[in-house]
Amino acid sequence: MDPLNYHHLLNFWHVSREGSLQRASEVLGVTPASVSIQVSRLERELGVKLLARRGRGIVLTELGQQVAEYATEIFSTGRELLEQVQGRTAGRQRELRIGVLDAMPKLLAFQLLEPALTAAADPWRLICYEGEMTQLVADLAVYKVDVVLSDAPLEASFKLRAYSHLLGESDLVVLGAPALVEQYQTNFPLSLSGAPLLLPTSTCGLRRTVDHWLSEHGLTPQIRGEFADSAMLKIAAQRGLGLFMAPAAIAAEVIAMYRVESLGVLAGLRERYYAITLERKLKHPAVIAIRNSAANWQPPPAAST
Repeated sequence: MDPLNYHHLLNFWHVSREGSLQRASEVLGVTPASVSIQVSRLERELGVKLLARRGRGIVLTELGQQVAEYATEIFSTGRELLEQVQGRTAGRQRELRIGVLDAMPKLLAFQLLEPALTAAADPWRLICYEGEMTQLVADLAVYKVDVVLSDAPLEASFKLRAYSHLLGESDLVVLGAPALVEQYQTNFPLSLSGAPLLLPTSTCGLRRTVDHWLSEHGLTPQIRGEFADSAMLKIAAQRGLGLFMAPAAIAAEVIAMYRVESLGVLAGLRERYYAITLERKLKHPAVIAIRNSAANWQPPPAAST
């Protein structure tokens, strides 16, 4: 077999990512006919069919999906190679471009990121973006970011071949202003029924987890507020508007920063955190450092109730 033509592979890879010859041609700055020719040549080189017609569109064959996954890793590795070489020759810091889901607590996001900034003798330069999952996934698809930090794995509705790597998980602690904690500490967590509660909006993974847990335990708190911004939620809690839940991994910092107290740990309720990448296996050393640190998180001692 002739050596693999990476130009042909690149054209196919863009078709697999964009979902059509037309959109791939726009990204590449060529005509759809040119892209089609390159993909056909790759199919002849490999001796397999990569694309199939479905109605007016095209889909990847089973082998086409496998080739697309390998292509993603190949071009990702090539980009890393260029960055390493260019960074060394230009004397620049290595970069970690990361997208953080806007619903994630920022203290937690920074705790996840901190090992990447401090572990190496040659520290990484952090470029951090924040936004909704739709925008962050789009940034990931065009390599604007290397990884997306999320409190939930990537949903199948996103038509992108990406992988959700579990970083770590944390117990959830109920916190609140001292007066509220004192009022509801007896018979916790059953005391949450009727208690004022502040929650993230329904788009947040934590909200879905909490709703399920409350329903499973037959608890019906009084929802006093829903917040897309986790900092605004904590400010409302500090003013005594309601109890709220935070990851135990950052509970001590939240308590100190917002002058709240712990009501207790919710048994059996844990939140997970993911790194979403285009790679099946994590390769970026900074992301690996993040994963290794988060995997060592220890649950806190149970709070007195």
